[in-house]
Amino acid sequence: MMVSLYPIRNVVGFLLMIVGGMMLSCIPFSVYFGESDWKALFGAALITASAGFLFRQFKPKTGNHQVRKREGYLIVASGWISMVLFSALPYLFSGLFDNPVDAFFESISGMTTTGATIISDIEAMPKGILFWRSLTQWIGGMGIIVLTIALFPLLGIGGIELFVAEAPGPTSDKIHPRIQQTAKSLWLIYVSFTGILMLILWAAGMTFYDAINHALTTMATGGFSTKNASIAAYNIPQIQYPILLFMFLAGTNYTLIYWGLQGKLKKVWASDEFKVYVSFVLAIGFAVAGSIMYHTDLNIEESLRTGFFQVVSLVTTTGYVSADYTLWGPGTTMIFFCLLFVGASAGSTSGGIKLVRHWVFLKNTMLEFRRLIHPRAILPIKMNGNVVNTKVLSHIQVFLLLYLALFISGSFAVSIMGLDFETATSAVATALGNVGPGIGKVGPTDNFAWLPNNVKITLSFLMILGRLELFTILVLFTPYFWKSN
Repeated sequence: MMVSLYPIRNVVGFLLMIVGGMMLSCIPFSVYFGESDWKALFGAALITASAGFLFRQFKPKTGNHQVRKREGYLIVASGWISMVLFSALPYLFSGLFDNPVDAFFESISGMTTTGATIISDIEAMPKGILFWRSLTQWIGGMGIIVLTIALFPLLGIGGIELFVAEAPGPTSDKIHPRIQQTAKSLWLIYVSFTGILMLILWAAGMTFYDAINHALTTMATGGFSTKNASIAAYNIPQIQYPILLFMFLAGTNYTLIYWGLQGKLKKVWASDEFKVYVSFVLAIGFAVAGSIMYHTDLNIEESLRTGFFQVVSLVTTTGYVSADYTLWGPGTTMIFFCLLFVGASAGSTSGGIKLVRHWVFLKNTMLEFRRLIHPRAILPIKMNGNVVNTKVLSHIQVFLLLYLALFISGSFAVSIMGLDFETATSAVATALGNVGPGIGKVGPTDNFAWLPNNVKITLSFLMILGRLELFTILVLFTPYFWKSN
């Protein structure tokens, strides 16, 4: 069966029109602060929206234009790549970057909510462009394609295939039977939490501009900040605790948040994944806090706040930095390196492997030992009281194997390009997991500006692979995808 190109052009065009409109929302900040970057934003918005409008023209009179699985995957992949390319235009038009690779890297880091930056002096950036940088993470956080699903009645097509390809994590839970209503519910929570956090940070002492930027990137689990020192610039409890809480919420399955807001708390705590998430954060948080007390002169409250903040930041792949965690001893540094491979909950805005995959794999491994002793016994794996079917189990095992293969091959590739072992493995892990800071020369006090272009391009590819959970992009490189049968 041939791929229908019209729905792909139609949806990608619609996405670009939305992105162009969002670029215009940055202009008031440029005008308010008396800066000239509004010209770059306006020009980029005009080109982006115009390209989107042209993409949607010339509908063929004949042919099947339904969105099937092939079209769904192509829309997600081409939609993200198109948004990344056009999102780089404000950086280029403003003169912030002379090198297109740098603009592309910053753009893809934003859209994939990775938070790896090549900007050395963030506070010197034009305010409109800096807001656009934060907004790209907010757009990518839940996925603008899910927003498009909520608006699909305007396009005249259904969106279930897109939701399967874009939804973050291996979860089949649906809040509502209709996919459009599901997307609307997710976005209502997302937008509401962003607004609430913005008001809290503003009341806590941030300027309105800084508050809205940090609210956007916190709920996106992206980690872009308006300060060179990231959240370390706000070393006060009334700012760090709300960000810590909302990072944790952003790393929670949004279906559970919905049930919690409905007052169905038993449903929330009935989730095995949520219990693992809470237990894991508590265990690692207390361990890191103890290490901080041992290696520094911080008091108990400061150690707990700093330790839990940095753990939650990395587990949820937000990537905010509240302190240089590489100074807390080699053991703690190793813990943080391992956290680059964790990820929070499926169905959240976080990146990474996701805890549910680790948990299912661990349970299957333990059952395998029991099967060795009791080979005739039927020992199914259960999550939330339900048996995990073999298809899901196979999917998780293949995902973990692919993730490991990509990490090893990516580390080998960037090592050949000139990076030392520690930096190479950390850069690949943080790009593939959409985390942001790592260790080595891409640690919490460094950035990615010094990397050669070929390394930046490699890491950019890994960022989009990780954001779309590997299969959505890799399936396009298989011969099976393009066969007519």
